[in-house]
Amino acid sequence: DGCIKAVGQADVIRSQFSEATFERIIDCSGKCVLPGLVDAHTHPVWAGDRVHEFAMKLAGASYMEIHQAGGGIHFTVEHTRKASEDELLATLQQRLGRMLRAGSTLVECKSGYGLDLESELKMLRVIERARKSMDVGISSTYCGAHAVPKGKTATEATDDIINNHLPKLKELKLSGEVHVNNIDVFCEKGVFDLESTRRILQAGKDIGLQINFHGDELHPMKSAELGAELGARAISHLEEVSDEGIVAMARAKCAAVLLPTTAYMLRLKQPQARKMLEEGVIVALGSDFNPNAYCYSMPMVMHLACVNMKMSMNEALAAATINAAYALGKSDTHGSLEVGKQGDLLIINSSRWEHLIYQFGGHEALINYVIVKGKVIYENERCETMSSY
Repeated sequence: DGCIKAVGQADVIRSQFSEATFERIIDCSGKCVLPGLVDAHTHPVWAGDRVHEFAMKLAGASYMEIHQAGGGIHFTVEHTRKASEDELLATLQQRLGRMLRAGSTLVECKSGYGLDLESELKMLRVIERARKSMDVGISSTYCGAHAVPKGKTATEATDDIINNHLPKLKELKLSGEVHVNNIDVFCEKGVFDLESTRRILQAGKDIGLQINFHGDELHPMKSAELGAELGARAISHLEEVSDEGIVAMARAKCAAVLLPTTAYMLRLKQPQARKMLEEGVIVALGSDFNPNAYCYSMPMVMHLACVNMKMSMNEALAAATINAAYALGKSDTHGSLEVGKQGDLLIINSSRWEHLIYQFGGHEALINYVIVKGKVIYENERCETMSSY
């Protein structure tokens, strides 16, 4: 059934299964077996990359300056609205394939480059089609409040989401046409303020969605306090979180999804991973894959978390497996190698798992096998001919 039957010492397993026959036996001598990685925050459905904006950023333009000049999210929205569902699906499948080969077996996928009902639903249908057609696990997030659409105020956008988007989403969820797990809002100065964010998140929670939103990224907004109060499952970014917010999240068992790629690419101050861990917050990691932070590799995210956010390698591995699964409400089935959990695992071409973090960008010759539900999804021939050292 794709679930793990036994975990333990080799001799115990051998005697327990001495009568069993197996379809395939993989010799892992000198290798490591790890849980499949979980990417707790991605925006993988869009058309129109923003490679031209990277040069602007390097020259000193801020995220909000680019956004206000009609770039950023609005640029991608324009291209995504024009793209057909099939075009979006083809690029999504390609991107998820790259994530899978980099070790991610469960990925959170957001909408949010549509901003009107029709385009948001198009994105959610694309995510649904990928979920049904691919081996990678998907947690689907409605992120219609990713930016305020052109021609609307934040209040009008909020009303539209609550009165039109969410009722339609509820209907499609009930009919089984789309499976949506989470609701997300970009709670930020100049985007959705605290009150609008509260209204949208509460309305999403009322139709059975888990709260998992962007907060305290560019300005301190008290998003963490709001999330803790609303019973949020997770909050992402948190570069500008307050000390009170950290304490509130720890108490509420609300996961912090930290995104080291974003802080690195936008040259923001790093999220306070050490302080969160010391206060007892459940810290998870995500790649934040999107046109602004084009990274699909969780091993590289773990490396950045260790170097820039001062996490230990053990903490980074937990944050990219069991804690990221918790942030998606899936830690009972994913994120660790335990009896009864889904058989999602990686086999690393090295006798020490730390090589996955230590070799920055080295995952392409390190990940030997990616296994989902006990089935080999990716086998890397390169590993058979070369040592990972």
